[in-house]
Amino acid sequence: MAVPKQRTSRSHTHSRRSANSRIKKVTLSACPQCGEPKRPHYVCPHCGYYRDRQIIEVE
Repeated sequence: MAVPKQRTSRSHTHSRRSANSRIKKVTLSACPQCGEPKRPHYVCPHCGYYRDRQIIEVE
């Protein structure tokens, strides 16, 4: 059975785990209806359209 020869240090463990906790930048694309930035595959919060159909009523 494989056994580690030395204990893994706390800094090495934390630096390895920190790669998963990185905050990723939100992707934005232009809405084809109004031109405002919106997230892909989401209803536009400015005009309420998604794929050329009005989904929600926005004032």
